[in-house]
Amino acid sequence: MVSFLVEVEGNLTDEQVREGFHALSDPIRLRVLQLLQGRELCVCDLCEELKVSQSKLSFHLKNLRDAKLVNARQQGRWIYYSLNPPGFQLLQHFLDRLGQAGPVKAAVPCVEDL
Repeated sequence: MVSFLVEVEGNLTDEQVREGFHALSDPIRLRVLQLLQGRELCVCDLCEELKVSQSKLSFHLKNLRDAKLVNARQQGRWIYYSLNPPGFQLLQHFLDRLGQAGPVKAAVPCVEDL
């Protein structure tokens, strides 16, 4: 199995790549990220905008935090979320490396069983 380890100001591990793309694979999490573009929002605002319960949203926000795609800041009893650009930059770097692959090498022919 091929490992896609990338170095960008530290190591981007296979697990971070999987967590990042897993976090991006859900429509609710994608919508959260869109809502956070250029601004910070509290959980109550996100719940209202998404029409979801706080418990359901908490599950999705945990996925985004684990993937290092959002930052969380507590103020009083509320938690405010914002995008974490370095998390996206690491995933972009991973995609850029894949996209810069050279020409495809032909496979070595398999030996036929006799």
